[in-house]
Amino acid sequence: MSRSAHPAGPRHADVLPEGHYSAPAADLNVLDEKVWSRTVTRDADGALTVGGIAVARLAEEFGTPAYFLDESDFRARCRAWADAFGPDADVFYAGKAFLSRAVVRWLKEEGLNLDVCSGGELTTALDAGMPAERIAFHGNNKTVAEIERAVEAGVGRIVLDSFQEIVRVAHVAQRHGVRQRVQIRVTVGVEAHTHEFIATAHEDQKFGIALADGQAAEAVRRALSLDGLELIGVHSHIGSQIFDMAGFEVSARRVVQLLAEIRDEHGVELPEIDLGGGLGIAYTPDDDPREPHEIAKALSDIVTRECEAAKLRTPRISVEPGRAIVGPTAFTLYEVGTIKPLEGLRTYVSVDGGMSDNIRTALYDAEYSVALVSRTSDAEPMLVRVVGKHCESGDIVVKDAFLPADLAPGDLIAVPATGAYCRSMASNYNHALRPPVVAVREGEARVIVRRETEEDLLRLDVG
Repeated sequence: MSRSAHPAGPRHADVLPEGHYSAPAADLNVLDEKVWSRTVTRDADGALTVGGIAVARLAEEFGTPAYFLDESDFRARCRAWADAFGPDADVFYAGKAFLSRAVVRWLKEEGLNLDVCSGGELTTALDAGMPAERIAFHGNNKTVAEIERAVEAGVGRIVLDSFQEIVRVAHVAQRHGVRQRVQIRVTVGVEAHTHEFIATAHEDQKFGIALADGQAAEAVRRALSLDGLELIGVHSHIGSQIFDMAGFEVSARRVVQLLAEIRDEHGVELPEIDLGGGLGIAYTPDDDPREPHEIAKALSDIVTRECEAAKLRTPRISVEPGRAIVGPTAFTLYEVGTIKPLEGLRTYVSVDGGMSDNIRTALYDAEYSVALVSRTSDAEPMLVRVVGKHCESGDIVVKDAFLPADLAPGDLIAVPATGAYCRSMASNYNHALRPPVVAVREGEARVIVRRETEEDLLRLDVG
């Protein structure tokens, strides 16, 4: 069947079913710069390019599905965050968003610190040459072995997440004859307006030590009493994919109140405050994220104002952007396979990846954009649902979006803003092979995380 003869699903807004989607753009060939990395454009033939390389060439060389990461954009975003907060604050990249040895080297070169939350992330950071003193170690249940590794390496801070962990870290530090710099993670009762599973500051969750009932104050007493610990501050993280600064204002006020109580009880003014991460990015044109300089000014003003009211010296601020740096720098490239029009509903577009390379839609009901990128088209828009090839009805990549009605098997489509929590949460469901991450910069492309092979799967299967 020719592309022009391909049967399409519903096209016009007055016949579309109810759903979570925006009206089709006036021109589906136009790329919204908010959701794509900075070097993405279309060439004279209408194909998408990144770093000066057309996607057809990238697909031929590296295959699909694959993540393509715009290294120039990543580095520029690192510099923007570092410049926005300046030398009197600390920016820790949240490695859980996506981490590799190449990324660690870029962070080191661009002057950012790194926050890890597992032994594997710590190993990757150290192996790639990140100075240990520029690493923060998170996690709600760090093992003794992980704590040993962190203390031996000399990490700059360990974020304490429970009363038991206070004792564990102090014990390990004493055995090694050091005073380990630590922060206490407190839950401040502020719930960010995000999906329930990623709103992390209300009391009924696994992270941190609650301000309620004086638990955080008691954690401070215990940390200050132990010789193996040097308490340098408190840490708060209120959620993920946040656009409104109001939650940070309430959180900062409560954390500063705790600092004032610590001063009054112990005669100590802790020198640091970490406000966490969670700043949102644009997944669709409807999203409107703030720029780093706006965030830096807002957070600085909030903390300064609250400290002045409490008659405290303003502590050194730390933040932990992960998604906000790497999220917009990458897209996932797929090849279209089966196309199924459902009359009166939508057209299902199946691609050669799915929930194994992007679990966020199934897990968080996340919304994404999608575009035809191997060519342009003058065809009418049709409502589509982009789905994967897995044996799972919830295997959805993009719930509802518009693509040209002449879309055909073999076309390349791309989902932008997949740099964060896609490769890092990828799986081998149905024994799928996890895609590669390819860094693209100034006309050159190189694999920084290779595609898995069937041999990799069999090598782990020792039965």
